[in-house]
Amino acid sequence: MNLAQRLVIGYYRTKLSIFTRLSKRKAAEKALELFITPFPGKKMKSPTVFEKAEKLHLNFDSYKLVGYRWNHPQPKKALILHGFSSTVKKFDHFIMPLVKSGYEVLAFDAPAHGESSGKQVDVLRYKNMIASVYSQYGPFHSFIAHSFGGLALSLFMSEQTYQDHKRMVLIAPATETDTALHTFCDFLKIEPEVKEEMKQVIFEKSGKHSSEISVTAVATDIKAEVLWIHDEEDDVTPWADAEKIQLNNYPNFRFMKTKGLGHRRIYRDNKVKKAVLDFLS
Repeated sequence: MNLAQRLVIGYYRTKLSIFTRLSKRKAAEKALELFITPFPGKKMKSPTVFEKAEKLHLNFDSYKLVGYRWNHPQPKKALILHGFSSTVKKFDHFIMPLVKSGYEVLAFDAPAHGESSGKQVDVLRYKNMIASVYSQYGPFHSFIAHSFGGLALSLFMSEQTYQDHKRMVLIAPATETDTALHTFCDFLKIEPEVKEEMKQVIFEKSGKHSSEISVTAVATDIKAEVLWIHDEEDDVTPWADAEKIQLNNYPNFRFMKTKGLGHRRIYRDNKVKKAVLDFLS
């Protein structure tokens, strides 16, 4: 962590501490705003494959979404979904192999990410974005989703009545919202009472308890074939959460566990890439 990052973290810790003394409710609201605000990443050069894509634009709620499409039209379609504070451009290595397998491939930057507009996004809004993309450009046969995108996709798919012949690849999905909240609050030294108030705000805004916004809560409603890839040393979305689902032995879920790839290198690994393409082919 560099000096600039330490200063920013120190600023937010101090700010939330002041709000906590004034009002735990206000502190919770401010903390949640920060929780759903992606942090800016390094500016990356657009991969060549994206320069050759058909660029798509979709209005969703108050957002202007930017997406990309290759190999249109084809009977089979695949949708790529990225994680929090990320962009679909980090998944360029999947595109041409999918095209060679006969797929039409689409990828959208989520609200507040990449080239799409906005400053904040929660997972239920991401789920609704998937629904909007599906309605406009689907139906999709296959999905590749990482981290935050994996949770959003799981919530979306659990609500679909028709899932026959569909395939989902979940790479290090954010399995439990409660775990993400705990990690966030621990990192910013947010008091337990404020964390509980954050959960209350989530319930009031969404009608769902944070424990219900999880892959665990909806797994039984997912009937698509699922390939779940997770690293046992992942320090962002811990394997311990994923393992609970593995132990349920859902017949349509298969698991691939890696070691030493962590949360972000996992989707760039060649063995992982091969497993994904084999599964979708």
